Amino acid sequence: MTWLTDTILRLAGPLVLVVVFALPALEASTLLGIVVPGELALVLGGVLAHQGRVALWAAVVAGAAGAVVGDTVGYAVGRRVGKRLLARIPRRLVSPRQVERATALLRRLGGRAVFVGRFTAALRALVPGMAGIAGMPYGTFLAYNLAGGVLWATGFVLLGFAAGRAYRTAERVAGQAGLVLLGAIVVGAAAVALLRRRRARRRGRSAPERPGDR
Repeated sequence: MTWLTDTILRLAGPLVLVVVFALPALEASTLLGIVVPGELALVLGGVLAHQGRVALWAAVVAGAAGAVVGDTVGYAVGRRVGKRLLARIPRRLVSPRQVERATALLRRLGGRAVFVGRFTAALRALVPGMAGIAGMPYGTFLAYNLAGGVLWATGFVLLGFAAGRAYRTAERVAGQAGLVLLGAIVVGAAAVALLRRRRARRRGRSAPERPGDR
């Protein structure tokens, strides 16, 4: 990825924003994310914002817009021709195991899978299309897509901005940061679900007994 990194860092301001938009947009719409993770462009956009070559807010907006638009296209493609397209994609690009992971995530989490999948490269490329194939309502998909895309883009642009000239380190930790954030989200969701279940049990135990129940 060194050549791609060096190319992006040599771009002028407006072209930087085009790349920061385009790479996330192409992840799910063309499955490019399986080969080139979109967070690379976001981190470098943050680096260039640190150098004053682009506005920080513009890099965040471009990245978030690319993420949301790209996933929407991926959803639409999956809804219309997803099954036929998956059958034609070489296994070296999309393995059955990756498809199974995305399908299992959708079954387990529903719309939340769109949000959670945003934080790992393979799932980020596959989950929008799989959501379309599964017939997930677009309103549900859009809500989680917006939330995940904005948080993801903001986090990685700020990572690059904070790293500044140490962008090589930021590149290396970008994927790990995504996994850590994903883990935190999953743990948090599990904790919330557990608390809700305990509260429901306590309410059931404390509910007054009615005469008709005897």
